[in-house]
Amino acid sequence: MDPTDERFIAAFSQSLVSLPHDVKALLSALGDANLQPGVKRSLACGANYLRKSLDLIDDGVEGLGYLDDAFIVRLLCEQAQSRGPLPDELRTLAAEAELVRGFLGPLYERAERYVTGLEQLAVRGRSVEAIVSDAGCREELTADLLDWAARYKSPQFVLDGLGLSKLRSFFAARLPN
Repeated sequence: MDPTDERFIAAFSQSLVSLPHDVKALLSALGDANLQPGVKRSLACGANYLRKSLDLIDDGVEGLGYLDDAFIVRLLCEQAQSRGPLPDELRTLAAEAELVRGFLGPLYERAERYVTGLEQLAVRGRSVEAIVSDAGCREELTADLLDWAARYKSPQFVLDGLGLSKLRSFFAARLPN
């Protein structure tokens, strides 16, 4: 196996374990009154995406669907960081977007366009702007995601070279051109 694949496998396996913690860090930052509005919009996109019923990869697909969530959160943290300062935990997630970039290779541009388009998405009646500007909407989404994080169990599968190939194939098939 290629050493690069081994690095991806280790990092992405850890992403599955840390996903509920990452979600809590994102929600905490989303409620921070000191963050710039553009930063909050990117973070709201991440929170909204986690509640989207039609992910790029369904959450039930061999654990790979949760990797799609972890990838999108990292790419949105990177986008948020380009808009202003982030708390430490989210800066770490933004830095991990580099691994996602390396893994996706030529698909990365499509992923970046997809992530940028999420700002126009309304999920379960919640727009990104409503999440940022309406405390009640944000509290409802936060409660929903905290409940999800409390119930989340890291998928019990072994990510290997074949799993990485499947993951790339899903992204190639599902990311808009």
